[in-house]
Amino acid sequence: MAAGLDRSAVRRFNDLYEHGFARVAACLPRVEIADPAKNLARTIDLARMADRDGVAAAVFPELNLSGYSLDDLFHQSAVLEASRAALVELAAASRELRPVLIVGLPLAVDGAVFNVAAVVHGGRVAGVVPKVYLPNYREYYEKRYFAAAESRRSETVSLGDAEAPFGEDLLFDVGPVPGFRFHVEICEDLWSPLPPSTRGALAGASVLVNLSASNATIGKADYRRLLCASQSGRSLAAYVYAGAGAGESTTDLAWDSHGLIFENGERLAESERFSQEPQMLTADIDLERLRQERRRMSTFRDAVRREVNGGRVPDRAGGGGAARLSRWRSGARSRGSRTFRRTARSGTNAAPRPSTSRCRGWCSGCAPPGSRRS
Repeated sequence: MAAGLDRSAVRRFNDLYEHGFARVAACLPRVEIADPAKNLARTIDLARMADRDGVAAAVFPELNLSGYSLDDLFHQSAVLEASRAALVELAAASRELRPVLIVGLPLAVDGAVFNVAAVVHGGRVAGVVPKVYLPNYREYYEKRYFAAAESRRSETVSLGDAEAPFGEDLLFDVGPVPGFRFHVEICEDLWSPLPPSTRGALAGASVLVNLSASNATIGKADYRRLLCASQSGRSLAAYVYAGAGAGESTTDLAWDSHGLIFENGERLAESERFSQEPQMLTADIDLERLRQERRRMSTFRDAVRREVNGGRVPDRAGGGGAARLSRWRSGARSRGSRTFRRTARSGTNAAPRPSTSRCRGWCSGCAPPGSRRS
């Protein structure tokens, strides 16, 4: 009995999740242009690899379910319907997978097409985040194909038989790790003067993720590293960046499959650029260190207070799913910075309802990170 207890204690000691860490992954598949079914299969392959490696959250590139370099095919019904169907099928497959999956696709909503990131876990889509800043300069023409997040009218989107929260102001607390709160932005959002992830961090997200399709030009990789390092350092957060690469059309641009993981300004991992094979880049984030740094740094707390007083972030934490950062948008159904609405719960089919409670234990349908390990 004593020996059994000792072995159990050793297993717990060797489990990184017992020490306030969380493993994250930047998954870089080879895409097939305008073939969501094939891209879905490749996404699931990498998701299963992440599951075997004990990953808590796996981030994929921008528009990975369709490919980024489709140009006017983004308006083709066949592509849009197949992309939506692939997302619904991915949600079903996620019932057997532990990691939260953050994937990209084009999504038709409100009579327009949005470039979105979908957060998938426990058999359902926990939320859908549209891209805020659409580049329309130099080699970029995204406003030709997509609508910006500010033009959305809907608060939810129908996906199969379910409804999922829809908006650029979502904060997520889903997955196998309690307190693993993260914010999602897409490519150009990080290049803007005020990245959406800044307010996400001030609202409580300790992990910031970016789905990207940044093309390759001379010196651009260094600039990406600088952006990710500075955003993670300013925000006292981890930053997970997954860039598009192999399989994208090279008619006009080049792609380098650039993946990066930073923690508080320090680079933890970086992918092999220009690889023609799928890659999964992983790193272990010290969530406890980030919490301590935020408690220690008075400047961060002051910034939170200023944003709360200005009504741009909530004054309390929420959990258990996808929550709105605030209600500053005109026409919103609730008002004031104190509104922090839980709109989805991982692993359940419950309808959205108001809540200010915080998840204190394992979400239903989740198992402790070490439970599958021998």
